[in-house]
Amino acid sequence: MSSETSSDLLPLIRRLEDVAPLTADEKQVLLNLPMYVREVGAGQDIIREGDRPSQCCLLLNGFAQRFKLLGDGRRQIMSFHIAGDMPDLLSLHLKVMDHSLATVSPSRLGFIAHQHLRRLIQQHPRISDALWRDTLVDAAVFREWMVGIGRRSAYARIAHLVCELVTRMEIAGLAQDKSINIPLTQGLIADALGLSTVHVNRIIQALRADKLVVWRGKGLTVTDWEGLKRAGEFDPGYLHLGYAGAA
Repeated sequence: MSSETSSDLLPLIRRLEDVAPLTADEKQVLLNLPMYVREVGAGQDIIREGDRPSQCCLLLNGFAQRFKLLGDGRRQIMSFHIAGDMPDLLSLHLKVMDHSLATVSPSRLGFIAHQHLRRLIQQHPRISDALWRDTLVDAAVFREWMVGIGRRSAYARIAHLVCELVTRMEIAGLAQDKSINIPLTQGLIADALGLSTVHVNRIIQALRADKLVVWRGKGLTVTDWEGLKRAGEFDPGYLHLGYAGAA
């Protein structure tokens, strides 16, 4: 574990600026936040259901997942997270975690003590508003996923997930020309979208055959963006990217 450099907090600033403008002074306040940084391998728990955390985790690079485990070991993934996300910000107010977070790929994580975040919120109400808005966007994503799992076809679910990831990664500066690198196995996609791995494989093959995507290993390129959006019934409005601009 090591202390951070100021550049380590840039993903958080970029994330918050997606939802609200920040002044130069507010950015500097964020850059001055005390944070410890840790390199974590793939498939490692960040925090577990039932834990009582005293700090929040900022994803500096890599991929993470939010999930719950059933009694028989089955997993439901509820969201994927990329650089700039602080997926356990809710632990500032909810003392006991009701779900778990884990890395999907080797990741660089920053940990910020609750006391520092509380002081930040108390002293800088505009930053507090940006953090609150960020949690509301997370809630909007959950609602969209619920609609997808409950009502969309398997084909539309996977197309929609790809559209969401491309859009979020573009805004975060992690995509170019509708091309992204995502460390998502077919098993992870299945656990996120309520499908079997066999079904996921068939849908990916269908998306390729329909010339909507080129998807090899971790590399994914959308070759027909408008067609993919139609296939997934994707409207980026739920991501509330009005300030930064939606894809």
